[in-house]
This record gives sequence, C-alpha cells and structure tokens, in this order.
Amino acid sequence: MAKNHLGLSQFPHSSSMDHSSSSTSIITSSTPFLETPKHPSPKPHKKTIVTTLREAANFTSSSFKEDTYFVSSLKSSEKKALQELKKKLSASKEINKSNASMWGVSLINGHDAASADVILLKFLRARDFRVSDAYTMLVRCLAWRKEFGAENILDEELGFKELEDVVTYTHGYDRKGHPVCYNHYVVFKDKDLYERIFGDGEKLKRFLRWRVQVLERGIKLLDFKPGGVNSLIQVTDLKDMPRKELRTVSNEILTLFQDNYPEMVAHKIFINVPWYFSMLYAIYCPFLTQRTKSKFVISKEGNATETLYKFIRPENIPVQYGGLSRPSDFRNGPPKPASEFTVKGGEKVNIQIEGIESGATIKWEIVVGGWEVQYSAEFVPNAERSYTIAVDKARKVEASEEVIESSFTSKEGGIIVLTVDNSGSRKKKVGAYRYVVPKCNNNNTASDNMQLIVYE
Repeated sequence: MAKNHLGLSQFPHSSSMDHSSSSTSIITSSTPFLETPKHPSPKPHKKTIVTTLREAANFTSSSFKEDTYFVSSLKSSEKKALQELKKKLSASKEINKSNASMWGVSLINGHDAASADVILLKFLRARDFRVSDAYTMLVRCLAWRKEFGAENILDEELGFKELEDVVTYTHGYDRKGHPVCYNHYVVFKDKDLYERIFGDGEKLKRFLRWRVQVLERGIKLLDFKPGGVNSLIQVTDLKDMPRKELRTVSNEILTLFQDNYPEMVAHKIFINVPWYFSMLYAIYCPFLTQRTKSKFVISKEGNATETLYKFIRPENIPVQYGGLSRPSDFRNGPPKPASEFTVKGGEKVNIQIEGIESGATIKWEIVVGGWEVQYSAEFVPNAERSYTIAVDKARKVEASEEVIESSFTSKEGGIIVLTVDNSGSRKKKVGAYRYVVPKCNNNNTASDNMQLIVYE
C-alpha cells in the first residue's frame, strides 16, 4: 500500500515525553453512528425513591480544598484554640511529656514546632477546633500508639506477602504530590483465603496490624511541614467486593483510622461503584459533615480511568486501572512521563510520532481505559515511492487487556502512526502513551510538540 500524506494543523500544547528529535500529532476523525428508527417519547413518570437516591449520590468530583497548615492563615479563633491545646498538653498529667511524639515529631517543647503544629491542627480540625475534644482524642491516640506499638510496626514481619500489591498498597503520587493508597478486597471472595486471613479473632488482629503497617508506610512519605504534603489519597475499588464477609473487618478498620489518624486523607476516591453503594451514600449523606463529604469522589462502574486521570498522571496509575505503571517501575527512580489523549464515542484518533530516522528503533507503550476499541500501528516512510508497513495489525482490544508495548526498527526515515478507533462506541474514553526514540545524530535537539487536528 502506498503511503498516505497526512495534513497537519498546529496548536500549541505542552507535553512531557522521553524522545529525541521527534514530535507527535493527534488526529481525530468522527464516525457517525447508524441512525436508529425514531420512537415517540415515553410519557413522563414520577421518580421512584430509588431513582431519587441514585441521582442524589451521582457525583464524580471533590470540592475539598486542602489546608496549608500555615499558622498565619488561621482565623483568630483557630489560633487561640491551637495555643490552648498546647498549654493543655504542657500541663497534662495524663501523658509522658518526654515520649509525647507521633511520626518522629515531638508534640511538646520539641525542636520542630512547625511540624508539631501541623499534627495538633489535624486533631483540632477533626473536632471542629473544640479544644477539650481534640485534647481527649490526642491523649487516647498517644495511649493507643504506645499499646499497639505503632511507632515500631514498620520493622515487623507480619507474613502477608500474598496480599501485598493486591489488597492494600501505596503506589505512586497524585498530581499534587500526595502518596496514593489503593484498596481492593475482591480476593476475599475466595472462602479459603478469607478463612486463612480472618478465621478467628487472633487472625483478624494480625490483619489489622498489617493494615496499620501499610498506612504507616504511606505516612512515612509525608512532610508534616506547613505548605507541604501532609495527607494521602485513598482509592477504593468496590468492584465485586464481598460486602457481607468484610463488614466486620471494614468497621474495625474505619473505627481505628477515624480515632487515630485524623485528617490524613485529602481525597477518598471510590471507583467501580455499584448502584447500591450510591443509594447507601445518599441515605447516610445527611449525617456526614460538609468537610467529610467534600473529600469524597464517587465514580460509577466504567468511569474509573477517567476519574483517576483527573487526580493522578497516567504514568503513576497502575496498569489495571488504565495507567502505565507497574510496581517495579519505581525501583529505578521516577517513571517516565506520558502524554494523555481522549477519544470520543464515534471517533478515531491517529497519534503520529514524527522525526524517526533511518536505523532508529522506536519503543512505545499505549493504553486506553476500558479499551473495547480497535488498535493498530503502522510505519509511514517519508520517501514518496515507499510503502506503509503494518507494525501492529488492526485488532479489537478487550477491556481486560492492560498496556500494549511494541517497537519498530526503521530502515528509512518516517513516522509511526498509532490508531485508536472508538467508532463502535458512544462512550468517551481516555488513554495515554509514551515512547523512546534514540538519537541517531548528535546535532539533533529534543522536541516536545504535539499537534491536534479534529475533523468534524
């Protein structure tokens, strides 16, 4: 097949890609759906209570604005509450002042007063700046940490290797630098595994210790500095979660974290949310504080990737959620940046990687959240009489497939075209890609240009 010449119209766009003297273009074309016979509009009907509850809980973004923890930005009443709590702690007979510390920060007469203020403000905010309530919570938390052995729990070997990177794990950072903790309990549908982990009270206690250990490992990544990263992001996957079996465990974890880890979560993102969860949320919503509700992000099934992209860059999102990241990626430093794209329902996107020289080997990765699209890749030579080469033949990519990795060594200069065809769907999808093209000429300079063309 003779090569196609693809016209380009330039729009400025900043992208971070690891490549040499090459650039990318994204070309989008629309494919209309077949028209369906028109039917008379159904008569309007009254909303059922179920419909009303579903609509009440149908939101996908958070309005929470994280605190900076600068004392200078506090209201006068909040500054007063902070000073009162400090005095109350200094005069306390309930705690050992020499050991009154959390996460390596001394709360009384320490060398790092600013970090101590960050932690004290977390307890105050958890109790709406009621000093007496915050003090009681803090004293109980210090006693629990001593009894539980929380300060040294990272050194323990608890024997849950089979659950690491599967059930609860910290993986990467969000766009603002918060560590991200993922939770997915679907493996406990296996009755044998459930009995092995939660079969009796002692096993449950051991699991709770492991769960605290994972959280403490994430907290170790925080700054506890005014203006720093002082909280985590939690992503909870509710797909196929065994509700009945984990109810007791979930309640134990929730109570333990609420009592001893105040204001440690900036956003709580629920993905793959079934309809009944939305109903439960709508029922309990009136009993939650506005501050708590503002941290929630609820994304129904099928929208997980799109929701996560709003908070986390694709190179930091695990491959099973439509990202490009695997657990081993962080062993060699920060992951290589990726570029994002959107393909609407009924459209086809061509991603052009230009500037490929003769003899160069280009490697790329590409992913689309939820796939169910056609993917292909081809090499288009620059020479007029050369022929286009099919690198990856067109095929439908199933929803279960993760990242596609491919490569091509060119014998002449040209471009690689990655095609994502979503013309068979009405649903918008998001994706990401990254690539490497080694330099063939030392005089070449790096280029980070992306061009976008949309054909209506």
